[in-house]
Amino acid sequence: MKLDVPLPEGAEERAWKVVGAAFEERVPSPRERKVWRPVVVLAAVAVVAGAVASPPGQAVLDSIREAVGIERAQPALFSLPAPGRLLVESADGVWVVQADGSKRRLGGWREASWSPFGRFVVVARANELAALEPDGDVRWSLARPRVRFPRWAGDRIDTRIAYVSGRSLRVVAGDGTGDRLLRRNAASVAPAWLPGEGFRLAYTDRAGRTVVVDADTGRVLPPAAPPATAGTIQKRGASSEVVVDGRVVFRGTGEFRDVARSPDGRWLLVTWPTADQWVFVRTAGQRKIEAVSGITRQFGGGSFPRIAGWCCA
Repeated sequence: MKLDVPLPEGAEERAWKVVGAAFEERVPSPRERKVWRPVVVLAAVAVVAGAVASPPGQAVLDSIREAVGIERAQPALFSLPAPGRLLVESADGVWVVQADGSKRRLGGWREASWSPFGRFVVVARANELAALEPDGDVRWSLARPRVRFPRWAGDRIDTRIAYVSGRSLRVVAGDGTGDRLLRRNAASVAPAWLPGEGFRLAYTDRAGRTVVVDADTGRVLPPAAPPATAGTIQKRGASSEVVVDGRVVFRGTGEFRDVARSPDGRWLLVTWPTADQWVFVRTAGQRKIEAVSGITRQFGGGSFPRIAGWCCA
């Protein structure tokens, strides 16, 4: 790939100086304005063309062409570079993507989250929360107003689902029983389960404060460190970069959105709305980049999809 190709020092400045000089030399006198005007335009175009054809000018052109997106990206998602399955939220609904690249649309749901070990998927839309099989079959459904941000946590035998309903933070067991109010002052921000013993949940209240609660008792707990993430996305002017363990593993022009780590821990998936691409970055062993273009079209169009998880080889 040809990302972040350094331009020869002063290339752009030299090109524009040449263009400017051409204009200065060919400024028409008042009597000949009508005669010289087209000549000025043609001369300027010729000078720009000459600058582009030169090695420094070609470097400028290449940087513009390759500023957004991986040049040799695949035209479609033929397969994942690592085992596991992706959960994808799009304008067309929720999708499950298998390791061989095959996709299944689960229905017109708005948001989703994997269960522990990927056995089920919790999904939400305007006034409904539901648990599905990975093939889309509904296990149970619960009607609640303005459902957002379902998040599933636990082990193979004991799980909880946290979600926001209007201004309330609620919790339900993984089998759909015992739904109850946990807190009344939740902001419209996704809650996060914290690692460790018990069911500890961090959420944002309407004052913008992060609060940690025991999901079984509702008791407020001391603040805790946020859960670990796959990577940190940083914005630097017109470009973005992904930082893992203090080192930049990928950089590009425009906006990155989601970062998901493969179940085997060897790859990161970086979503790149500006380029309409997914970029897979191998961070273990020899660094490698694989990219896929046309992501919006492949998930129903409308808007660039979000990654809800890469789960469970």
